[in-house]
Amino acid sequence: MSFINDKDSDNYATDKKGWEIIEPYIPKDKKIWAPFYCDGKQKEIFTDMGYDIIHEDRDFFSYTPEYDIIVDNPPFSKMREVGIKLKELDKPFILISPSITILSKWFLLLFKDHLQVITPLKRPTFTHYDTGKKGYSPPFGTLYLCYKMKLEKDLIFID
Repeated sequence: MSFINDKDSDNYATDKKGWEIIEPYIPKDKKIWAPFYCDGKQKEIFTDMGYDIIHEDRDFFSYTPEYDIIVDNPPFSKMREVGIKLKELDKPFILISPSITILSKWFLLLFKDHLQVITPLKRPTFTHYDTGKKGYSPPFGTLYLCYKMKLEKDLIFID
């Protein structure tokens, strides 16, 4: 669900490069659900990369389709609520997240047993939903938090 009416700072979509850099870690044979709609362009990006993706403007908290992995950029102001729902679903995910999330007690309590992290050496950029401002990089670092992804290493650094 897009959160365009909630908090303006949640209205940033991940630019294509931000998804391409983690492409080697996303299985091509799995159905991806990207539940956080924003501008809706993630479906086009992932389809172009060869993925089967569900990306609809539906309420993440009340709707769950058949899927294998969640890969998305959730609204950062709702990370705790998103995390609680993800734990209830208990399926693999890759989420772009502020780096501070991994230090949050609530997050560690929920996901510490199957957590892996992909750390980009260059910050991903984002495009604002409303203004179209492209190439925005927040003043804080972002990570790809991975749960039950069974990656080769628990901490991966990428260019």
